[in-house]
Amino acid sequence: MADEIVNRVANSKLKTIDLEDFYPKGTRRVIDIKNWLFHEQILKETDFREHLKNHDWCQYKDEYVALSCSSDAIIPSWAYMLITTYVSPFAKKIVVGNLAALETSIFQDIIAHFEVKDFAGKPVIIKGCSNKPIPETAYIQLIEKLQPVVKSIMFGEACSTVPLFKSNN
Repeated sequence: MADEIVNRVANSKLKTIDLEDFYPKGTRRVIDIKNWLFHEQILKETDFREHLKNHDWCQYKDEYVALSCSSDAIIPSWAYMLITTYVSPFAKKIVVGNLAALETSIFQDIIAHFEVKDFAGKPVIIKGCSNKPIPETAYIQLIEKLQPVVKSIMFGEACSTVPLFKSNN
């Protein structure tokens, strides 16, 4: 009788966290306001408000939105705040910045609500390979949240991990 092959990883207490599993569905979109500026440089309040009034905001329904200006114009804070009053009834999330800033903000919310009690006292692997744009900051925030409760933290795949943290307890 041949020796049975045993999957030691599947039978271990190792817990794997793949942040890609938490990646929320939804279109990510940038609203570039440069075309709403005079000569793409100057914000004229009356004209700007008129552009906002006439814009089709429902196109952002259930989308994640980043507000930015691709020209070198100086945009006052109130302008982004005013845009938010129009887009917030439709969008899932709104940030000022680029798509990377948007993803970072999305994952800040995800990690803030991430429940760690199932990982208490256990060795954890944070999966590293991802097909979706997981921000580096999300991994850092996850470690900050896990470190006080887990036995150890490793990064990578079960077959080849990089040890990052081991509890003294």
